Amino acid sequence: MRGQAELLATEVTGLLQAWRRGDGDSEERLLAVVYTELQRIARAHLRRETRGHTLQTTALVHEAYLRLLGQRAVEWHDRAHFFALASTMMRRVLVDYARARLAGKRAHVEETLTVAGDLAAAPGGGVELLDLDRALDLLAGEHGRAARIVEMRFFAGLENHEIAAVLAVSERTVEREWSFARAWLLRELGRGTG
Repeated sequence: MRGQAELLATEVTGLLQAWRRGDGDSEERLLAVVYTELQRIARAHLRRETRGHTLQTTALVHEAYLRLLGQRAVEWHDRAHFFALASTMMRRVLVDYARARLAGKRAHVEETLTVAGDLAAAPGGGVELLDLDRALDLLAGEHGRAARIVEMRFFAGLENHEIAAVLAVSERTVEREWSFARAWLLRELGRGTG
């Protein structure tokens, strides 16, 4: 199984590099190879959304992928790097979607991100998507690497060893910064409720 995963990772990396060089066929082949994983990440994002959310998995994948296509200048390191950026793009799509819904209704509408697991301890048992986005932006301004670790772990579902490889740091550094970032975000999100 590990050999197959390594082969897939190598194929994704090769396709990313070919696409960056301008190989038009590689873009279509890349989507075919990564589509299932992009759907898994999109479902994870959407599970955290309120019931009745109208954006579907396929639409989220396609919108994020279109945004990724605009990232031709990115130096793709590997598969994990690609999926980390894809998850960030999905988060941005959802935030843009939430903002548009709020603006369209011209009234206060709660877009609650029901957070399971690591951030569920936030006061009130849930976190508004826009509040989480603002808190992550603040964290990124002060501790950029910690914010990237949150995005990769929480939104993309990457394991610590994958995050360490993307950031070129040790797993211990990822664990330490995740603990810090989690505490920082819980404190910051708690301020908004008090």
